[in-house]
Amino acid sequence: MTNTSESPRWERVVEDLVAQRGDALVRYAAFVSGSPQDAPDLVQDALVGTFGRLRNGFSVTSAEAYVRRAILNTFVDRARRRVRWRRIAHLALSPESVEAPDADVDTRYDIHGELRKLTPRERACLVLRYYDDLKVDDIAATLGLSPGAVKRYLSDGLAKMAVSLSTDESHPTPGGGPDAH
Repeated sequence: MTNTSESPRWERVVEDLVAQRGDALVRYAAFVSGSPQDAPDLVQDALVGTFGRLRNGFSVTSAEAYVRRAILNTFVDRARRRVRWRRIAHLALSPESVEAPDADVDTRYDIHGELRKLTPRERACLVLRYYDDLKVDDIAATLGLSPGAVKRYLSDGLAKMAVSLSTDESHPTPGGGPDAH
């Protein structure tokens, strides 16, 4: 009977976590994944992974840290699976989505859109650096990378975003004339 007396304690932590920090976790998952549509599923999977086994002793704050880490790990694992699948998939697969030529105007300053263009590791490093405000060594420890690799992912990700944003700014209006270079 001790199991039933322990069960409500961790369930209460999960309920409080979702009630108090659920929206923040979904936003975090959207930043990490680059997809607001996939973010709730990522949070759900992270919650199940964190609390799938009966765990007691969590506070809402410590549980949030575990769930954030699980979100990041789940996203990176999914990205690895997609890369593996692409290596063995037929070359005849069509792209998942094709953006219209006018889409560049709508996404000019869309950070989510810019993050979606990055590789999963670049995106994870940038989110951890600028959203979670972690230092390079902390990011390296979190992702299991060397500090040099983290610096490289940060540099490459920022460079890609800078090029994309500068390209958008060089054309301030659609059909902006010959001086809009």
